[in-house]
Amino acid sequence: MIRLDKYLADMGLGTRQEVKKKIRKGMVLVNQETIKSPDCKIREGVDLVSVEGRIISYVAYEYYMLNKPAGVVSATEDSRNQTVVDLLQTKRRKDLFPVGRLDKDTEGLLLITNDGGLAHRLLAPRRHVDKTYYAEIQGCVTKEDVRLFREGIDIGTDGREELTMPAILELITSGEESKVRLTIQEGKYHQVKRMFEALGKEVTYLKRERMGPLTLDENLKTGEYRQLTDEELEGLKELENVGDKNA
Repeated sequence: MIRLDKYLADMGLGTRQEVKKKIRKGMVLVNQETIKSPDCKIREGVDLVSVEGRIISYVAYEYYMLNKPAGVVSATEDSRNQTVVDLLQTKRRKDLFPVGRLDKDTEGLLLITNDGGLAHRLLAPRRHVDKTYYAEIQGCVTKEDVRLFREGIDIGTDGREELTMPAILELITSGEESKVRLTIQEGKYHQVKRMFEALGKEVTYLKRERMGPLTLDENLKTGEYRQLTDEELEGLKELENVGDKNA
């Protein structure tokens, strides 16, 4: 059971005060009857709620896969830049947020949801969730670099050591401009860029391809998104259960 004003506010019909005004003006029907009481209790999935003839179905959680473009920030709101949440034109919930963050100039897979429990489990350091990136590097990446990444890279500054967890570095091409695929299990600030900088190399392009069991849909162009499939969502839930057993 949920209050009518909260039901409508959660579904993006306005703030609690704004939807209360709609209700009191007789603009809202519940089961074809005009309801003017904001605290009317609604049975989710049972009662039929409509506003000015438009049926408003309640959705508790939403899960979107976004192929993040460069130039967009991983935030819910920003006074100067477009956010990843702004890109979701068909979203119904107003409380969506990105799970983790990608740098402004980084592209690729980003999960956006309002499921805080799932987000916590995916991001918790003790879960050791794999995150795989495709990267283009200014500089020759070598087999020695592969070994160093496997042992952990010191990305500390000002003489302070900050060792990363072991990472899997795969060479795609190696030369003055190298192409690699990197899998890490952390999310330190600018981590991928700092790891290569520590070895005297520069990341010129970065794209996340995978996070845990979730793989970027190759049919999504940059800036495009879609809801997760039942199979993808089930995979994330299974990851949660594995983490709980191992915790």
